Amino acid sequence: MDQVYPPPSIEVHVSDRPLSVAVIGAGPAGIYAADILSKSDIETSIDLYERLPAPFGLVRYGVAPDHPRIKQIIVALYKILQRGDIRLVGNVTVGEDISIEDMREHYDAIILATGSDRDAPLDIPGVDLEGCYGAADFVSWYDGHPDYPRTWPLEAKEVAVIGVGNVALDVARMLAKHPEDLMVTEIPENVEKGLRANPITDVHIFGRRGPAQVKFTPLELRELGKVPDVDVIVYEEDFDFDDGSQEAISSSNQTKQVVNTLTDWVMRDEEPTASRRIHLHMMQSPVEILGTDRVEGIRMERNELVGDGSVKGTGEYIDYPVQAVYRAVGYFSSPITDLPFDDIRGVIPNVEGRVIEAGGDHIPGIYSTGWVKRGPVGLIGSTKSDARETITHLVEDAKAGKLDQLGDSAGVGYETMTRILDERGIKYTTWQGWEILEEFEKALGAEQGRERVKVVERDTMTAISRGEEHDGKLY
Repeated sequence: MDQVYPPPSIEVHVSDRPLSVAVIGAGPAGIYAADILSKSDIETSIDLYERLPAPFGLVRYGVAPDHPRIKQIIVALYKILQRGDIRLVGNVTVGEDISIEDMREHYDAIILATGSDRDAPLDIPGVDLEGCYGAADFVSWYDGHPDYPRTWPLEAKEVAVIGVGNVALDVARMLAKHPEDLMVTEIPENVEKGLRANPITDVHIFGRRGPAQVKFTPLELRELGKVPDVDVIVYEEDFDFDDGSQEAISSSNQTKQVVNTLTDWVMRDEEPTASRRIHLHMMQSPVEILGTDRVEGIRMERNELVGDGSVKGTGEYIDYPVQAVYRAVGYFSSPITDLPFDDIRGVIPNVEGRVIEAGGDHIPGIYSTGWVKRGPVGLIGSTKSDARETITHLVEDAKAGKLDQLGDSAGVGYETMTRILDERGIKYTTWQGWEILEEFEKALGAEQGRERVKVVERDTMTAISRGEEHDGKLY
């Protein structure tokens, strides 16, 4: 059961006004942090900043469009923001449109919830060849992210996907799935056109360890086997289990379900008959991406388990002819101007959510939560508990008088910051604007018998949200 942090008690006022808090990032991490803070025992005024014109972060722009169950998370997030006590300020990039110093002048505390928005690096030869892509970039394209190109070079018949997490499965499935089977989803028109021209026949997914160590969730894996006219092929020689593998299977029902699904597939006798195939390869690590000017293949080294679930290379190499490679080896956060950043781990340095300087001291009033705090691990449940930890410390600091730095100045919070944005000509969006944009997208979908069709272009999204003119059209 979710516990309420901090526990209810007599309401505490840090001054003659509510504590003014800015949360940067309107994905699940930021919204949950804002919600938990709003229910704490200190009086607060909370503003939620988002660099895109629309809220919900990776739930809108990082989840494959054919996963409606996962997108139901948006319903819960929607209900939080619909209450009206947390104000949304969208289409504002902190560090560019406004600075951290601007915000520190007008807020008692700042919570960083900017997530992980780029691909983790893969350091092997050939990674810079044309035809080698980051999975995060491809996901942003098919999810209609406004800051990515409208086209994608879908030219390869054979493709490698490096990684065995859910993002790798999403990428493989979206590459292999026939566009007709995506027309019930919210994919934008440009994505539909791109997928219809896709000549792909084979997608090869590679994982460096064995079946007991893959990171797929059971549901995601089972769904892969239900894609129409796509065969999933698993190889018996990739199945190996050591003591560490057996321990993982016996201690985790999720791991057991994944291994059982993979075992069922490898035991099938029927020959592949579909026009497209997804090959699951395990116990192989990428060594080099082959090609002169562009991707022509990938070289993998076969591994062996060493007893504890980890692997070592065997010196046996296998070359696969592929014309494109997608790196799905994890996400990585981006730094924010004027704040510390760990370039190795890809996070903002912190101790349980309190952001720290190089010497280890907490920067007063600055906090973090979500993936930018702990790295790109964990699902929504982890995000909630993570936010509770951060908010607990923020409330402790507020009660200790460490955050009441601004006094009762009139230049505090939303009114002041939106005036500054207006003065700088920043076309920010609001929650009311998002509701207008959402109705517009739903109307586009209704014309095609779909629930929604995303508006992709940033200026169009902003104009619709603000009721302004764009490209000669008044919204």
